[in-house]
Amino acid sequence: MTAFTAVVDALFADPNIGREAVYTSDGGAPVLVHVVSRQADAISDFGDARLWSETTRVDLRVAEVPAPRPGDRLEMDGDAFLIQGEPVRDRERLVWTVDLRPA
Repeated sequence: MTAFTAVVDALFADPNIGREAVYTSDGGAPVLVHVVSRQADAISDFGDARLWSETTRVDLRVAEVPAPRPGDRLEMDGDAFLIQGEPVRDRERLVWTVDLRPA
């Protein structure tokens, strides 16, 4: 285990940062995972306009979810979401960041 892996594991396990969720791949069985939620606003440029939107993004550990795909389901705190768009991994290849939309 590398130092980066140990730090990521500690962050996801911290109850002040990480929380439990249920991940279900398309056609797969539900799996309990830990996520770090990022529910920030996003500002996007569209021509000369700037658009504001609420976003729901979460980080998933690659060790728990090796290959998330658009359409996979994530349930947190009684709310269900679907992954939209392609997941992106961090530089160390330990964490996926996924965009979610309500299911």
